[in-house]
Amino acid sequence: MSDDPETTRQIAELARSDLPLLVLDVDDVVLEFIRPFPVYLRERGFELKFDSFSLNGNIADLASGERVDKEQVSRLVDDFFDVQHDWQELAESAADTIALLASSVEVVLLTAMPHRHRARRRALLDRLDLPYPLVTTERAKGPAIKLLRGAHPRPVAFVDDMYHNLLSARDTVAGVHLFHLMADNSVRALLPPVPEGITRVEHWRDAGPKIAKALGL
Repeated sequence: MSDDPETTRQIAELARSDLPLLVLDVDDVVLEFIRPFPVYLRERGFELKFDSFSLNGNIADLASGERVDKEQVSRLVDDFFDVQHDWQELAESAADTIALLASSVEVVLLTAMPHRHRARRRALLDRLDLPYPLVTTERAKGPAIKLLRGAHPRPVAFVDDMYHNLLSARDTVAGVHLFHLMADNSVRALLPPVPEGITRVEHWRDAGPKIAKALGL
């Protein structure tokens, strides 16, 4: 069972499948985030500084120059998700690559965001012709992926831009194939080396063949 009861409920509504499973993060994997979010912030009177790979501690008030606290960062991200349909676009080559893989695997989108934004994100994904099931979670992703896999010992691959999500899956899901992908590679320099057991991919064109091989396609 997932650590998040609402996530567990959403997964229970999905049809069971024995196909290989491909679980995809959404923000900065399927949809752009790092590119539009700083522009959104400037319109709100804030600036994102790339001093480290984190939103907390790196958003400043344009007028005062002061860094905003964690609670304000959460409010700004939450407000961004309210209007995500005006800002977020597909990551380059994501749609075509995912569609090709989806002909042979079960694709599930697993996004870490407050559940109340699920309907807005679903509408945006539908507008962008991404019909794959969407699961939201407010807890660790590993237990959710384990539940998505189910009792069938099918191969599973997981793509995310955050190491902690990939490590959660590595520690929870036996034999999972892990891929680190970022829609915007310009911030990679802020990251430490990729942890053991995770494959780094630079672009969806690079990711597609590697995911297919991992899933035995």
